[in-house]
Amino acid sequence: MAAELIDGKAFAAKVRGKVAEHVARLKEEHDITPGLAVVLVGEDPASQVYVRSKGKQTVEVGMNSYEHKLDVDTSEADLLALIDQLNNDPAVHGILVQLPLPKHLDEDLVINSIAPEKDVDGFHISNVGLLGTGQKSMVPCTPLGCLMMLRDYHGSLSGMDAVVIGRSNIVGKPMAQLLLGDSCTVTIAHSRTKDLPDVVRRADIVVAAVGRPEMVPGDWIKEGATVIDVGINRVERDGKNKLVGDVDFASASERAGAITPVPGGVGPMTIACLLANTVTACCRANKLAEPEGLTA
Repeated sequence: MAAELIDGKAFAAKVRGKVAEHVARLKEEHDITPGLAVVLVGEDPASQVYVRSKGKQTVEVGMNSYEHKLDVDTSEADLLALIDQLNNDPAVHGILVQLPLPKHLDEDLVINSIAPEKDVDGFHISNVGLLGTGQKSMVPCTPLGCLMMLRDYHGSLSGMDAVVIGRSNIVGKPMAQLLLGDSCTVTIAHSRTKDLPDVVRRADIVVAAVGRPEMVPGDWIKEGATVIDVGINRVERDGKNKLVGDVDFASASERAGAITPVPGGVGPMTIACLLANTVTACCRANKLAEPEGLTA
């Protein structure tokens, strides 16, 4: 029996709808408009596409969008000065510096110069520490989107066995923390995990985030498991470029109970959760109730 598709595109549209409703309420009841500032350094084509999409969706849900495009040779001092200015701007509730940065800029220094309460990417060391200790934090957007989809599909995740394949700071580690927070039994697996296929076969939930095309074949998947494929890999097939995930979709969907496609699965949730985080940051800044269903 084929797995049920978890439609990230449709789910992201629902999340954006909730965000738009909350933004409208903030405007009407409190005369507050959440604002998101995105900083792009250089002209990386993929980054330009992401920034355009973020700006467009920010405006569509009724928020203010502030885009700052800087030359590729912008100095670290000038970038840090801009971030300091945004940290102190009450109209800006969320700040995102588009990664990767040009090589002459220290990414860790730049990320940690963002005020933690405005760090809507959830990458600041303070937010990492708060998440790791189970306290209120800004949560990285991609893991938050994965968690939202899992909660929507399963309801309670309590007691489920989850395997996260990948240990990155952006997805793997925070994903594991979020699943622990929902009372899963969590294993973080990676390229050096012994008997990786057997580890994955025990899992009720598999989150694949390694960045290797179709690394996880269907026979690694437990019958009826839920598979969240974070990977977005460009491969050449029949002379054409194609996007595939970290999971072999065709074989995995024959065994899984539910699975996210690539494209159209986790990807659309990332920007939707960025918007959700911006609304959450705005509510926290103004000591207002946070939007239901949009946080971890």
